[in-house]
Amino acid sequence: MKTDVHDKNNYTLLCDFYEFAMSNGFFKSGFKDKIVVFDMFFRSVPDDGSYAISAGLEQVIEYLENLKFDESDIDFLRSKGIFDEAYLDYLRNFKFECDVWAVPEGTVVFPHEPLLTVRGPIIQAQILETMVLLTINHQSMIATKANRIVSAAKGRPVIEFGSRRAQGYSGANLGARAAYIGGCKGTANTLAEKIFGIPALGTMAHSWVQLFETEYEAFKTYAEIYPDNCLLLVDTYDTLKEGVPNAIKVFNEVVVPKGFRPKGIRIDSGDIAYLSKKARKMLDEAGFEDVQIMASNSLDEFTIQNVLIQGAKLDSFGVGERLITSKSSPVFGGVYKLTAFEDEKTKELVPTIKISENVTKITNPGFKEIYRLYDNVSGKALADVITLHDEKIDDSQDYEIFHPIYTWKRRNIYNFTAKPLLVQIYEKGKLIYDMPTLEEIRQHAKEELDTLWEEVKRLDNPQEYMVDLSYDLWKIKDDLLERHGKNYKRR
Repeated sequence: MKTDVHDKNNYTLLCDFYEFAMSNGFFKSGFKDKIVVFDMFFRSVPDDGSYAISAGLEQVIEYLENLKFDESDIDFLRSKGIFDEAYLDYLRNFKFECDVWAVPEGTVVFPHEPLLTVRGPIIQAQILETMVLLTINHQSMIATKANRIVSAAKGRPVIEFGSRRAQGYSGANLGARAAYIGGCKGTANTLAEKIFGIPALGTMAHSWVQLFETEYEAFKTYAEIYPDNCLLLVDTYDTLKEGVPNAIKVFNEVVVPKGFRPKGIRIDSGDIAYLSKKARKMLDEAGFEDVQIMASNSLDEFTIQNVLIQGAKLDSFGVGERLITSKSSPVFGGVYKLTAFEDEKTKELVPTIKISENVTKITNPGFKEIYRLYDNVSGKALADVITLHDEKIDDSQDYEIFHPIYTWKRRNIYNFTAKPLLVQIYEKGKLIYDMPTLEEIRQHAKEELDTLWEEVKRLDNPQEYMVDLSYDLWKIKDDLLERHGKNYKRR
């Protein structure tokens, strides 16, 4: 199903201006056809977590499929007064011809692994930077946050409630999509169901209750209209003295006589742990043991974990602003870096590196692949190895991995299966990838997470997952560091 949320908008100029400035310079310097390799990767997991979930590839593809410069774009760029007319004519006849590889959406990923690799002419590869980062950073951040919240809920459904606090329209729609990939059961965003097929759910707000003369009348009217889907918001006035007793009264007077069972109550304020325990006791004593209690109101994985530790009697959660904005860690931090260029004479790729005194900012050079090593007995992921693109890991024999900085840290992997993670998406500008459905992406994420040990997935002080470099890639990186007067292997 086509889910293009870009409508008829042209996002070709949604691009940092320096990309056009550099592209014009590349063109005038005779580099327009120079083949390069860029990697998109991230340096650290939000919220001090151990893993992230990649999302947003489908929207990157939508962007690439519509990447063209119309006359209004050319006229605007000309108005800046710095661009060569021949360069503008090049843009007018722009045709995307790059090769692209990416990890499929829903894949569990780790810092410094290439989530997307572009190989092609420098101008084409360079101007993709902003949209690739914007798209994958945003959705990966929300998918990761959603999964942390779903994990904290311990099997209880989580509904995404964040549209009204999202940062813009696409933030609401694509945020709902990413949250669904991360494990949320549904969304409050009606448009997200129309676009993506994500179940849109919801019942009432406080305004419904306030409009009637009494809370009882508000509940009774709602139950008469929706007897088969009666979930009542019980905290408008006094949750335990009025809200829950009025809900029970309406359940008995309206819902049950019509032949239905009430769905539940929702608590949106106050001490949720305390109120839910008291409400559960009242519902059970009234014969409504099957009626569920939903909580909302500024929740995240930490508050959910805490109220459950305190014995809260909750069956589901509506999570809004802290999910849709990833409030506790709102930057995913993905970057897009040049890692190789083609030698004009030999046509071989020459690895290149970005060096920093901050070791985490040193890039991994070259054209690369990622292998995930799975234990053949448990099926769990043991480690990832970033290799050169044409390297193969032979899983028929033992394989030694080592820390790329503290090289004395080594481990022998045996009885394992090595699986490459990057999939080719474009070949010479032609889309060759069959995009999975959103349900398939969501299921892939679930299966991926099942391969991680629980120690890696815990919220507090998670076990670090090993991501190492192959010896050949490490040697190239080490040689480049030495060439530039930096040698980290002895630190």
